[in-house]
Amino acid sequence: MTDDFVSTEWLADHLGDEDLAIVDCTAFLPNSGRDAKAEFAAGHIPGARFLDIGEVADKSHPAPHMLPPAEQFGAAMERLGIGRDDRIVVYDNSPLRTAARGWFMFRHFGAPNVAVLDGGMGKWLGEGRPVETGQARERPGRRFDAEERAGEVVTKDELLAGREHPVVDARSLARFTGEDADPRPNVAAGHIPGAKCLPMSSLYREDGTFRDADEILALFKEAKVDPSKPFIASCGSGVTANSLLLAARRVGGAQGLLYDGSWSEWGADPATPKELGPAR
Repeated sequence: MTDDFVSTEWLADHLGDEDLAIVDCTAFLPNSGRDAKAEFAAGHIPGARFLDIGEVADKSHPAPHMLPPAEQFGAAMERLGIGRDDRIVVYDNSPLRTAARGWFMFRHFGAPNVAVLDGGMGKWLGEGRPVETGQARERPGRRFDAEERAGEVVTKDELLAGREHPVVDARSLARFTGEDADPRPNVAAGHIPGAKCLPMSSLYREDGTFRDADEILALFKEAKVDPSKPFIASCGSGVTANSLLLAARRVGGAQGLLYDGSWSEWGADPATPKELGPAR
């Protein structure tokens, strides 16, 4: 693994490798009617374990999915049987492409070798590849001494104090403009003033694979954002924004930052400025 992506062919050839940790990061919106844990038990890639990104989070914060302290993340990974030095492959079976969140979390807490399964579970199943049911296999003895990488996450207070970098919002255009209400209660419609809109869904093909570099560059250009320069990725709750960071890396940009609280934090605060309509 030398890239941020691996193919289904690569993974099929390496199933069973001792140092390979396969991690299902599937998550859904609360109103989706789908249960990620139940779907994992019903069928997952052989040897995979399930990372619940809603539970491995800072529960003391009112916004969902906030990054936990490093020691909490490391302990949770050890319980799952994932070592920091493993070759980690993350995937999902969600329209939200939540594997990108798992990719960011593992890298942020110090794992050096992390890749996304291009096309995810949908492509794996479409190719007739094997699955197993039930709970994850035991994988004891793994150590994950987590260390949080500095300078990768931006807070609400830092944004309010003034920012040098553009904010890029991964939500749909209708949610960005305020045409659609936010799905979470007591969260206003609209976007952070001055933000640009680059919907996460546009970064993926219909089969769930990531678009190539030329297509990604065109999407950033249309959004009036230079992915080679620093920018702040935001979304609904800090999950789909990670696809923007992954996309920037695919075209050589490695300076993207994550606003972890995203709109679920910003939009819930009556004191924050908000803007409706298209990007300026």
